[in-house]
Amino acid sequence: QVQLVESGGGLVQAGGSLRLSCLRSGSVGNIRAMGWYRQAPGKQRELVADITKSGSTNYADSVKGRFTISSDNSKNTVYLQMNSLKSEDTAVYYCKVVGGWIASIDYWGKGTLVTVSS
Repeated sequence: QVQLVESGGGLVQAGGSLRLSCLRSGSVGNIRAMGWYRQAPGKQRELVADITKSGSTNYADSVKGRFTISSDNSKNTVYLQMNSLKSEDTAVYYCKVVGGWIASIDYWGKGTLVTVSS
């Protein structure tokens, strides 16, 4: 059974930094991509950043230049380094892994709360 556990969230002042981690347990056949999403109160969940199996990265325009996604396959972990945080970054951050050999399968973590105070 695949489990994703996020950590590293918390309260930080505007301009500060946090690093989120997502630890994966269980076997995922053919990982296609890993990513971070976020959902602010009253808003839809949105993509923050993702990284493909080949290492290509993609970022939401709102976080480009401030956030960096990376992965360490030896530790089954994907990270999100967040710098220059803004109050609008406040949200629950979710980790997602996309796997599957024929059809894609999405796995989600339960989320970690990031609160940025202004």
